[in-house]
Amino acid sequence: MKRSPGLRRLTELGRAQARSIGERLVDVHFDGIVRSWRRRAVETASILAASIGGPAPRHSAHADDRTPFPSDRSSEPHELRPFLNGVPADERDEDGRDLDRAVAGLSRVEPADRRTLVVTHNFVIGWLVRDALDAPSIRWTGLNSANGGLTIIRYEIDRPPQLIGFNHTERLATT
Repeated sequence: MKRSPGLRRLTELGRAQARSIGERLVDVHFDGIVRSWRRRAVETASILAASIGGPAPRHSAHADDRTPFPSDRSSEPHELRPFLNGVPADERDEDGRDLDRAVAGLSRVEPADRRTLVVTHNFVIGWLVRDALDAPSIRWTGLNSANGGLTIIRYEIDRPPQLIGFNHTERLATT
């Protein structure tokens, strides 16, 4: 499948928001920064890396934008049908299988602590949070992340994931 680079660039507000998040994270050491292939994620990750003096961002398929799409639509809430009907076929992730692989890859725990900054999209974040809360798969639809919102999930050996914070937007540039 050939992908467009995600034609929309960050606006000046988006760049300011990325710098705000970078300022907030300047004292956090990251072992890696991964991002989606879309242009705004690439730009955001570059701004964050420059702000925090962190490692060079790299693409990870785990961060790529996709929409969980139920294979059995008979039990989906009626109010979701117009939205799901509008999801292009090439963006559908049947039953969230690719997102489940993303969770497995991004939540991989190693003996030594590590911190990974993931620059990704609303639906991916919703799926990660839903998984951390052990919520039913449809619950990702009730989570809406703001552009520039910061979500923190901790993964540890022999413990369930811990949602430390969801969609923090304090000190985020608004103009």
